[in-house]
Formats: sequence, C-alpha cells, structure tokens
Amino acid sequence: MSGYLGLDTSNYTTSAAYWAAGADKPEQVKQLLPVKAGEMGLRQSDAVFHHTRQLPDILERLREPMAGGVAAVAASDRPQQKDGSYMPCFLVGAGAARQLGAVLGVPVYFFTHQQGHVMAALTGAECLQLRRAPFLAFHVSGGTTDALLVEPDESCIIRCRVVGHSLDLKAGQLIDRVGGMLGLPFPAGPALEPLALQAQGGYRPRAVLRGSDCHLSGVENQCRDRLNRGEPPAEIARFCLDSVGAAIEGMTEALLTEYGDLPVVYAGGVMSNSLLKQRFTDRFGGRFAPPVYSADNAAGIACLCRLAVEEGAR
Repeated sequence: MSGYLGLDTSNYTTSAAYWAAGADKPEQVKQLLPVKAGEMGLRQSDAVFHHTRQLPDILERLREPMAGGVAAVAASDRPQQKDGSYMPCFLVGAGAARQLGAVLGVPVYFFTHQQGHVMAALTGAECLQLRRAPFLAFHVSGGTTDALLVEPDESCIIRCRVVGHSLDLKAGQLIDRVGGMLGLPFPAGPALEPLALQAQGGYRPRAVLRGSDCHLSGVENQCRDRLNRGEPPAEIARFCLDSVGAAIEGMTEALLTEYGDLPVVYAGGVMSNSLLKQRFTDRFGGRFAPPVYSADNAAGIACLCRLAVEEGAR
C-alpha cells in the first residue's frame, strides 16, 4: 500500500518521513548536521554540503517502510509563508523532491518549514482536528520565536501568519549562548534542561514585551552577570529557561486577549523542554508534541503531503 514521503533540510537537521496509507503516524529518520565543538551553528554553504551528503543515507534508511510505494512527495522549500522567505539549505530537500517526483511520476508539493513544525505538533499531540478552525501556535527554535495565527486554507492546508515574534534574540539562540557560557555542547537545549532541573529555582523574571512581541537579549546579559558573580551553573540554566517561559507566557496572554479563547499549540525544539511544557499546559491547556516531533523533522511535511493528496490541495 503506497504512502507519502516528506523531506525537510533545515539549518539543524536532515530528515525524511514516510506516512503509509492507513497508518496512524509516519515513520521518520533524521540526523543532526555536524557542528564543530565551540561553534554556535553552521554557515549556509556548510549546511547545504552536509545535507547533500546525509540525505541519501536518510532515504536509504527508509527503504523498508517505503517498500509499499510512494504516491506523492513533499518538501519544505523555505522557512515561512511570507514574501522573501528564503534559506539555501532548503534547496537540497526541495531539489530531491522534484527529482523523486520526476522519476516516480508522482505529484510533488512544497510547504514551509514552519507549516511542517505546526503539523508535526498536531500529529504528535493527536489533535489534527484543530486545523479545521483558527488556532494559535508558537514556533520556538534556534532560528525562530514566532507566534502564529493558523487558519485552514484550501490551497495549502494551513496558513500561518506571524502575529508576534522576538525583536532580537530567538529563544533557541539564547539557550545556545547561555549553554556555551556554561560549557555545554551545541545545540545546548538537551543539556541545559537536566542542569536546570537541579536548581533551587524560585525565579520570577519579568518579560520585556512590546504588545505581543518580546525582547530576549537582556536575558543573555543577565545570565553572563550571574556567571561572573559565581552563581552555580544550574541556577543560571534555570533562570534562562524561566525567562524564556515568562516571555512566551506574556505573548500568549496578549494574543488570547486580542484573538479570543483559541486553542494554543506549542511547536519547535525549545518547546520540548519539560519545564516549559508543564508551565503552558497548566496555564493555557497548551498542546505539545512529544520531543521526537518537536525539534526539526519531516513528519509534519509528510502529513501535509498526505492531506494535500486526500483533500486536493494545490
């Protein structure tokens, strides 16, 4: 029985996912791009090079699940649904999708990386039905801290409009920089969380907001000051995460006031953090994906591919 193949070649991860017809969830394979110790990411030229090397291996590891055949292929071809959105690393996945579509004689669809994150969260949280009406979503990662108004769209399944964002540092950038101060490997999120869980905590940082937008650069400076004063790394890690939580909580409150009592979905690698998940589940009844669907992955693109075929999207 044939299925639907999704590809995502982000600035962090090479990934592919196959959603077999009739299956409840996709099979996915992904691999982080290699970053040298002490560095805070990759140049786009290096990201393109590593995707070109890794994507064939990723697809070969999906050989068995794809044995039933591929009915359609989709890829993320840009970061966001707005004019001028572009990042070279997505050309690798988009080009591979075009090649596969031509060889297999199947339809090819293109979506944004952000649409993929939102759909991966809906898939992982088992709440795909939310896509049939407007809802709020947060995409919080190394390159993005965006609040989105998500609405159904016949041409592209969902349309994501940015209605709030960070005006300086992104949450993932902040976490990586603070992790770098503390000697943690990049990306720092997986190591910062268990460190923060060792802290006594009790912090109540104030969010710096401008409407539904936030500022995060001041948190980096505060964390550096705390480190220079000799505070334990665990306390600095906890202060960092509590500050991110305060900013996103303030944004959520502002948007719920503006748009009404809509469901809220939290997506992106930063939102796989257990402290943040507990905070926003308790406060807003937020929906979260399991960690495997939170960080960059192609599961949402495979879901969008399936829905595009089933619902006749353009």
